[in-house]
Amino acid sequence: MDLGIKGKTAIVCGGSKGLGRGSAEKLAEAGVAIVLNARTEAPLLEAAKEISQKYGVDVTPVAADVTTPEGRAKLLEAAPVVDILVNNAGGPPPGVWSDWGETEWQAAIRANMLTPIHLITAVLPGMIERRWGRIVNITSGSVKAPIPALGLSGAARSGLTGFVAGTSRQVAHHGVTINNLLPGQHETSRIESLMNNEAKKKGISVDQAREAAYAANPAGRFGTTEEFGAACAFLCSAYAGYIVGQNILLDGGAINATF
Repeated sequence: MDLGIKGKTAIVCGGSKGLGRGSAEKLAEAGVAIVLNARTEAPLLEAAKEISQKYGVDVTPVAADVTTPEGRAKLLEAAPVVDILVNNAGGPPPGVWSDWGETEWQAAIRANMLTPIHLITAVLPGMIERRWGRIVNITSGSVKAPIPALGLSGAARSGLTGFVAGTSRQVAHHGVTINNLLPGQHETSRIESLMNNEAKKKGISVDQAREAAYAANPAGRFGTTEEFGAACAFLCSAYAGYIVGQNILLDGGAINATF
């Protein structure tokens, strides 16, 4: 399916691995030039090279910490025209309420709420002027169904969700859409960390923790980065202009809810 976005330019944050990498690959497959961001330079350069060679599009790697003003400025300088923005940042470590003090809360809010908001507000004027734009925020299923151990992540991302709910409806008439993708458990390094923690907590092996997680999911498995990336690419497509301010779960049906 031709997504109608060939020749567009996308910023993809956290794009060297995991869900960000999956999203960057599917956008590149659709003919989109990618400005690929991550903090660690070596894997970022390798990912950029692989994506460019595989799909024949320009991929500009930008190694920067976008949770800082300097990092965001470096990223935006590399992409003077942004048609598509994919916000993505790893979540803070799991824990319980007593683990989280001022330092932990500030870091979570900065990474998972304020940074995507700053990037959104930076690219919106150009999108509005050109009367076309797509913004997708990769958040978490914990925004819809709280996971106690991910309280830092759920709280910070819920703040972003509230911002998107109002802002998306203010800019839709300019041809700009903002939506959130809420992943459940996917085959990423993040899930490996969570499975290790679960195994330690319950005194079982990682394989046993994984088998229990599979059994608890209606799909009987974890999601793949490829299918996640395809969903992201569709939300960035020419056909997604009527999808506004939505929170779309990709969790295999794990969250048991009618709406």
